Amino acid sequence: MMASTEEEKTGLQEEAITINGSPMAVRKMQTFEHIGSLAAVAQSYGPRSVKSRILKSIYIVLIKAKINVLLPFGPLAVILHYLTGKHGWVFFFSLIGITPMAERLGYATEQLACYTGSTVGGLLNATFGNATEMIISIYALKNGMIRVVQQSLLGSILSNMLLVLGCAFFAGGLTHPHKDQDFNKASAVVNSGLLLMAVMGLLFPAVLHFTHSEVHYGKSEVTLSRFSSCVMLLAYASYLFFQLKSHRSLYNPIDSEVDGEQDAKEDNEEEEEPEITQWEAIVWLAVLTIWISILSGYLVDAIQGASESVNMPIAFISVILLPIVGNAAEHASAIMFAMKDKLDITLGVAIGSSTQISMFVIPFCVVIGWMMGKQMDLNFQLFETATLFITVLVVAFMLQEGTANYFKGLMLILCYLIVAASFFVHVDPTSDDN
Repeated sequence: MMASTEEEKTGLQEEAITINGSPMAVRKMQTFEHIGSLAAVAQSYGPRSVKSRILKSIYIVLIKAKINVLLPFGPLAVILHYLTGKHGWVFFFSLIGITPMAERLGYATEQLACYTGSTVGGLLNATFGNATEMIISIYALKNGMIRVVQQSLLGSILSNMLLVLGCAFFAGGLTHPHKDQDFNKASAVVNSGLLLMAVMGLLFPAVLHFTHSEVHYGKSEVTLSRFSSCVMLLAYASYLFFQLKSHRSLYNPIDSEVDGEQDAKEDNEEEEEPEITQWEAIVWLAVLTIWISILSGYLVDAIQGASESVNMPIAFISVILLPIVGNAAEHASAIMFAMKDKLDITLGVAIGSSTQISMFVIPFCVVIGWMMGKQMDLNFQLFETATLFITVLVVAFMLQEGTANYFKGLMLILCYLIVAASFFVHVDPTSDDN
């Protein structure tokens, strides 16, 4: 009896041990751990966490950057518009107020690019970097200011190709003084070809008009412009397919030959972590675009009055001042990437932005004007068209070797100064002169 009792106790102990180590016990532990993890997730998405996340996002986007000290000029321009009739102050305050918005728009795009990759990121940067110019152009087109639309878009191309790219090459060359920076030559050649195609689309309507060889005077150039715009939009859509689908490898950044440089680049890429989430970046893109569109309306309304009050040609305001503000995002990001020896992204921002404006934004404005009943065409006058043609040739010549240094950047900057001085003394010909 004693022996059997001891055996039963031993069996019960073994059974208890077996149950404790059984899958049932493991499942219970896992269940408690899962409940604990769900509780942690729920707590992380609680009201306090969401509120702190929103406040942190606002701080990062609207307060942290030093350029945000210019943000109050935007609301101040709106107040001055209703309290005073001084268009000069409204124009310059709107101009200053849009500058940080354009730069923050570029920042939000760069944050979104961290989740999409370098190729799509460069395209997004160029697209949202051009949102300011597109919004200003649509407002001006709605008000019938066709020449302002043409000159601001032309000035944006010139600014990207000469000033932005020149400053990027110059800053990158000074940061890396003992070598020539390399970039993907093949992709640069494709973009140069598209820019020359854009010059062709702008050249023929101007030549047709100024040689008086139109079949129907004043109508044939508009018809040709609309047809050419549709062709250019088709070409740009094909370019996007070429870039993102069929020939993606062509746009991969070139590999460094030195292992040390590769390790340094990998370290830099590991350090670059997004500061805001993907959805936060998308929301900020929408908010900033809406605010820029509001300020653009006041800016366009004040252009004429500002030109008269400060005795400055509208051509200079449209070609030089407006694009410098609109290109603030591209300017900052292109220089930053060049200093980090990432010239492929720099070219994707600067030259890619010029390609997008010439092959998409300008034809798009012609089509939008067509829908509005506005006579928007590709006749940019001989002076502007010749300036664009020479600029494309100069930049294509600079890019043909696939290398960059500070001297090439300096030459591009000096070329832009010549262009700026030319438009400061340029006055649009009257209809009688045409």
